[in-house]
Amino acid sequence: MRVTVIPGDGIGKEVMEAAMLILRNLDLPFEYTWMEAGDEALKKYGKALPEETLNECLKSDAVLFGAAGETAADVIVRLRFELETFANIRPAKSFKGVKCLYDNVDIVIVRENTECLYKGLEFEVADGIAQGIRVITEKGSERIAKFAFELARREGRKKVTALHKANVMKKTCGLFRNVCRRVAERYPDIEFNDYYIDAACMYLVMNPLKFDVILTTNMFGDIVSDLAAGLVGGLGLAPSANIGEKHAIFEPVHGSAPDIAGKGIANPSAMILTACMMLKHFGYVEEAKRVEKALESVIAENKTTPDLGGNLKTMEMAEEVIKKLEQT
Repeated sequence: MRVTVIPGDGIGKEVMEAAMLILRNLDLPFEYTWMEAGDEALKKYGKALPEETLNECLKSDAVLFGAAGETAADVIVRLRFELETFANIRPAKSFKGVKCLYDNVDIVIVRENTECLYKGLEFEVADGIAQGIRVITEKGSERIAKFAFELARREGRKKVTALHKANVMKKTCGLFRNVCRRVAERYPDIEFNDYYIDAACMYLVMNPLKFDVILTTNMFGDIVSDLAAGLVGGLGLAPSANIGEKHAIFEPVHGSAPDIAGKGIANPSAMILTACMMLKHFGYVEEAKRVEKALESVIAENKTTPDLGGNLKTMEMAEEVIKKLEQT
């Protein structure tokens, strides 16, 4: 498998080094090519996403991305569109040893990744008046709905919940909701329901165990994903994947965190879990589960970075994960 590695900016470099230490320890048949993108690339090349980097990504089976700073929209958002990764997958899972609101959350959010307001169709139509166009298509809605149900079936999950605002946005959200309901009929083994997005946010805070797989549109998915991450301890434990028919991008959800960059204390958990998502995507499920289990043990034993209550450096925590792997 050919993987383009983009550490990016700030703590992206540090957490990527930690994840790569673990990946190389597994001795898998991956070919890694390191490329540049982000704020530093903009200063160096005049482009946040240099053409050489984009072309390498297009030739690869997957992109493993660290973090981007102010240029995130010009890098990761553009990569999602260029590589046509229509599905964004955001797990939110509780870890023993992490202080959080609930200790038994296990949700996967499946977000449509190419449509909605994030297409960036914004215009200044008059002085003091701006306009944004929301695009929802039947094709895009059906594709992401099918993806969510297939994921639920593959992972042995029992329920898919679609989130929308069809009572107000009758055309766009109405189309999305109707397509989701239609696709659900093809999966009688998977329970299906749908909520308005505002009500769903309340339910997530009050009782997240109501949810298993969440299916929603681009902007709503972006918002509710961070809400779910907050339920289980924050973005330091939030991995993600962007999946398309030909390409895939794997990235932790946290940003470049310039306030702690260079101090060697960045939490590598999200990056390690992101690497595990890449392993599963390529069929290395058992290897991914081994790494996840090792990371869970390290967190439970408080052998962590300061944000999780420990006193280890980024690479020290990665080395603890490797020690656990060597014991299995």
